[in-house]
Amino acid sequence: MALTTDEVDRFEACRPRLEAIAYRLLGSASEAEDAVQEAFLRWQAADVDRIDVPEAWLTKVLTNLCLNQLTSARARRETYVGQWLPEPLLAGDPMLGPADTAEQRESVSYAVLALLERLSPNERAVYVLREAFDYPHREIAGILDLSEAASQQILHRARKHVADGRARTEVDEAAARQIVDEFLAAATSGRTEPLVRLLTRDAVAIGDGGGRIPARTKAFEGAVAVAKFMRGLFKPSRAKRELAGGSPGLHLTTANGGPALVAVVDGRVVGVLCLEITTEGIAAFRNQVNPDKLARANRQWAATDHGAPLVQVF
Repeated sequence: MALTTDEVDRFEACRPRLEAIAYRLLGSASEAEDAVQEAFLRWQAADVDRIDVPEAWLTKVLTNLCLNQLTSARARRETYVGQWLPEPLLAGDPMLGPADTAEQRESVSYAVLALLERLSPNERAVYVLREAFDYPHREIAGILDLSEAASQQILHRARKHVADGRARTEVDEAAARQIVDEFLAAATSGRTEPLVRLLTRDAVAIGDGGGRIPARTKAFEGAVAVAKFMRGLFKPSRAKRELAGGSPGLHLTTANGGPALVAVVDGRVVGVLCLEITTEGIAAFRNQVNPDKLARANRQWAATDHGAPLVQVF
């Protein structure tokens, strides 16, 4: 059924919020775009004149599409090559969605998106709809076909799982910038000791190459192991330059609201290293180098000016 211009406009007015919901649910910008497009096809096939509240109808359709996708995604990730990390979104990307409250900002942080992978699909949906978009439990219950009491209980469990993985307090932007500067100086010094001092004792480093780019299948754990890995990562070599297609320049920006180092070769993003910086030190490095998960970051990067890199590596 062909839609009128007004009906298309009604959907397009909802698209940014739908994409932001889908991204938080799926951890993938490309999968979020596909889910929203499928929601549009459902909208196109529906008798839209009988839909009283298009936003509510579309949210329910999209959320259930994402829940179905999450179930199949879990099976796919069991066969994923190496560690799986979410697709990073750089500063200014509209898919990041609302960032007016601390809860909204945290819900899209790279660290929390990684933690959401531990939740059941229903826990993830309730957490996202409540924490990031402030849906009342009455509406969440209608979207997920639950009782309000069940929605509240699910949110309590989800918050606890996320809080258990986020026991530290993050630092402000100025302090984070200083720590990043110190990290770059230490990482390029060729010495392990300065790096160890910047890390928490239980720091971790995780890389996602998706089988396309070499990355360790298990995380590095502990300050010493992570420091040694970072020292080796920043050590120049011809093999690394050939793999990256040149000598990457590192730019400091934000990804998912947190500090990130973007590795760029000839204007092309080849990696996004997200740092989790707390009052105790750097707690985690999450490095996305899978080219399939950098397509949106590349589009966003190409659309803005970034100046000279902080440092040239390899």
